[in-house]
Amino acid sequence: MNILIIGSGAREHAIAAALSRSPQKPFIFCFAAAVNPAIAQLTLRYTVGHITDSENIVTTAKNWQIDLTIIGPEAPLESGVADALWEAGIKTIGPTRTLARIETSKAFARELMQEFQIEGLPRYRVFTEMTGISDFLNILGEAHYVIKANGLMGGKGVKVAGEHLPSITEALQYCEEIFAQSSSVVIEEKLVGQEFSLMCFCDGETLIPMPIVQDHKRAYVGDEGPNTGGMGSYSDANHRLPFLTNDDIEQALAINQAVIAALKTKTGEAYIGVLYGGFMATRDGVYVIEFNARFGDPESLNVLTILQTDFVTICQAMTSQTLSQCAIQFAPLATVCKYAVPKGYPDQPVKNKAIDFANVNNKEQLYLAAVDVKKEQLIATGSRTVAYVGTASTLTQAEKIAEHEICAVTGELFHREDIGTDALIQKRIDHMKSVRAS
Repeated sequence: MNILIIGSGAREHAIAAALSRSPQKPFIFCFAAAVNPAIAQLTLRYTVGHITDSENIVTTAKNWQIDLTIIGPEAPLESGVADALWEAGIKTIGPTRTLARIETSKAFARELMQEFQIEGLPRYRVFTEMTGISDFLNILGEAHYVIKANGLMGGKGVKVAGEHLPSITEALQYCEEIFAQSSSVVIEEKLVGQEFSLMCFCDGETLIPMPIVQDHKRAYVGDEGPNTGGMGSYSDANHRLPFLTNDDIEQALAINQAVIAALKTKTGEAYIGVLYGGFMATRDGVYVIEFNARFGDPESLNVLTILQTDFVTICQAMTSQTLSQCAIQFAPLATVCKYAVPKGYPDQPVKNKAIDFANVNNKEQLYLAAVDVKKEQLIATGSRTVAYVGTASTLTQAEKIAEHEICAVTGELFHREDIGTDALIQKRIDHMKSVRAS
């Protein structure tokens, strides 16, 4: 079986690694934006091009006699790569452009939830001009709003009152910046609680949940600094998080299921791929922060590292709409993922600096991300560079492994030492107890 991966980051490295463990021994191919040598080692053929170029991707897939494609990043989904592949008769993991609007348009996602009365919808309004924004901000309150660019911003288009936006004046300035980039603005009430991610395999009807993960968006230790694409993540050995209740988890899964049903009713299309629900557990139940139409990064590294079921079989079940017949198992292990990123990231990262991971002991759980090869030297290109996933029977042990191994990567890099530590997790537990008691 010939399987094509689109993308070249750590998420795609984890996908390739999971495919390579399959007893079906598929031939793996990659259409990438850059040279990721770790992915290249796992593939039969590897080519570099524009990952939103549907025509070139389809031509390449036909030449390679691809049977199934897995789309990693969101940009190809937005540009309709999945549509073009299906039209060419190539089964694809990743929703069509219409369905991918659940991620690519925050306004569409909110309006879908409102239209189908799906639970977990915070107060919100969509704006295409500055008129009315100041009034709505004042209704929500000085420190009780979140401002989001409607389109894709690489995880960096969200600013929160009291954290990134000290005043309404600065909030209005940020809205003007978004409009200058030809995007509309979604303004929502600020939710108080703890975030978590629930990804599900989906064949258009059936959803099968993966382990629940918590990502860490802030760049620096102690949840300080600007938002990033994600500095790391963790999940407990029971595939849950210590601060969540059974009700929280049931609500989140029910919301994901309701969204898939609503999308099919609204569009007439089956959602085939991964639906990622980003949620906030609050005093009043679970609310939706956002949806993604693909594997999260870094969350995919946590879950794929401990996936025990044949990933090829899961992909076949999604594309043939037989997921209900697929029993999916994950190892009962805690996972802690830590990303090493260039100094200065995310605002002014150093670029094209050499890195070396020769001293990492278990390279099978090391995932390369924004890298390239120049003159036989591995270099960091300016975004998240390399991630390591520690696995163990407890979070304490998994964190120690992840910390030790990510420290073995050398270069002009830094990482968040606190991700997955007992102290930070206890802080999350205490905060959630306080929220629920308020």
